Parts: sequence; C-alpha cells; structure tokens
Amino acid sequence: MAKVLIINGSPRVGGNTSIALNEMVKIFEAEGVEAEVVQIGNKDIRGCIACGSCHEKGKCVFDDVVNELAPKFEEANGLVVASPVYYASANATLIACLDRLFYSTGFDKTMKVGASVVVARRGGLSATFDELNKYFTISGMPVASSQYWNSVHGREKGQAEQDAEGLQTMRVLARNMSFLMKSIALGKEKYGLPEKEEHQWTHFIR
Repeated sequence: MAKVLIINGSPRVGGNTSIALNEMVKIFEAEGVEAEVVQIGNKDIRGCIACGSCHEKGKCVFDDVVNELAPKFEEANGLVVASPVYYASANATLIACLDRLFYSTGFDKTMKVGASVVVARRGGLSATFDELNKYFTISGMPVASSQYWNSVHGREKGQAEQDAEGLQTMRVLARNMSFLMKSIALGKEKYGLPEKEEHQWTHFIR
C-alpha cells in the first residue's frame, strides 16, 4: 500500500489548513493510500545551525519532532507539506522543520512524490507555493499538480469550507498524487530508479 506523510505547518488545530488537508485525506483513503497527518506548526522547532552533526550521527543534533518525522518520511511514497501564508511566505516553524528534515536525512528521496498546499486570506499564495516546492525539486522528487495551483482561501476558522474551487483543487491533487505514487511504484519494480551520476560540486569562488 502506498503511504503519504502530510506535514501541517499551521499552529491552529482544526483551522483552514486542516480543512484543506482533510479534503485530501478523504481521497487518499478512497484510493487505498495510507495517509498520516502530523501537525508541527504549534511545536517548538528551532532552525538549522549548519553544524554538520547530522552527517556523523545520522540524525539532527536537536532531538525533536524533526527526528520523529525522518523515519516516516523515509518510509513514505509521498510527502505533502501545507502552510498558512505569512507575509507571502510559509510559517517559519514549518521552514525550520523542512530545512532540518531534508538536510539531516541521508536517504535517497528520488521519486518520492511531493506536493505543497498553501492557505491564505487573499495574497501571497503563489510565492509560498514556489517556496515549498523547492524542497522537492532539489531532491529528485516529482511534484504533483492539480487543476490549479494548490491553494485554498479563508481567514477566519472554517472559512475554507466556502472555497468550493479550492477544495476541489485539493481533491484533484490527491487523486493525481495517488496515481503518481502507484505508477512510480510499478515503474520501480520494472525499471528501477534512474541511473545516478556522481554529484559535481561547483562553487562561484575558486
């Protein structure tokens, strides 16, 4: 069975970001995909300090929810990251989590399917959507798409329920992501993963 890890970056339990993700979870369940939602926006997560200890220890030096998420991410076929929009950017707690989660985990993320979901009263959605997608595209992860950019509108708690197009976008996204995860699993069985080249590390200053 395909598995998807969903990270909710909102600090508000049961808020508009949760409404958007719940719409996806219903589709994942209907598609036979196991979905686990972890809400981290209300947790105390500090940012990466570039100490490099994770390369020696195999996990982040700060032993918090990031290290709890790591094995779940490794096991999953896909990852959804969702955030409310603050100043045309994602929640700082989510960014701290993702910086450390992606940097401290050495497992191959190639062909795990990624999707980002953003929720706002009005603006800043596209900038936040682009910001979150960068974690996937630097990691060899295909990005799932929908019928529109993966965004839902709402300010006060529960208002997202009124965004019919946004919720439909979430359902389409979950169906497309389910298809991609299942298709990639079949492709890996038949063809394996793409050939890897040794990484060429270059710098602007020599």
